[in-house]
Amino acid sequence: MSVRTPDPNPGWLSDEELANFRLRIPLLYVEALPVRVDGLGQVTEVGILLRANDVGEITRTIVSGRVLYGETLRDALFRHLEKDLGPMAFPQLPASPVPFSVAEYFPMPGVSAFHDDRQHAVSLAYVVPVTGSCDPRQDALELTWMTPEEACSPSISAEMEGGRGVLVRSGLASVGRLV
Repeated sequence: MSVRTPDPNPGWLSDEELANFRLRIPLLYVEALPVRVDGLGQVTEVGILLRANDVGEITRTIVSGRVLYGETLRDALFRHLEKDLGPMAFPQLPASPVPFSVAEYFPMPGVSAFHDDRQHAVSLAYVVPVTGSCDPRQDALELTWMTPEEACSPSISAEMEGGRGVLVRSGLASVGRLV
């Protein structure tokens, strides 16, 4: 009789397991709109990621990722900010875990403003100031700092994945910077 060693990181799923779960239950995500603020705490710049999606299209997006089993929202936010923006971004996580928005992504277009072909997902969205230097990693090609007006423009919104342009506008509205 052999003794099974417990999985040291049970929060990770294989690609096959993740695909099966995505077909059956909504998954929880966190999303972060990275911003730069002035001395008064007013948003002066918004960080928008440029990336190639799964089919090779160049799109814009914000920091996003799954919350793992047993992981706090704060830990998930920090992990995804560091993964997408680099270890020197120095995000200033909110004191409260209350998001500015809850976005529900559906695999069927038109059910909500948000769409994800892969799954039904629920995302908690945050505006997070970053104070350090950002060096995009993983699948991000670059991080572009824009004024709030530029980030809300129709041309940038049209390049955003899954309706995230709506989320950018909502995030900027939550901090008083909607144009």
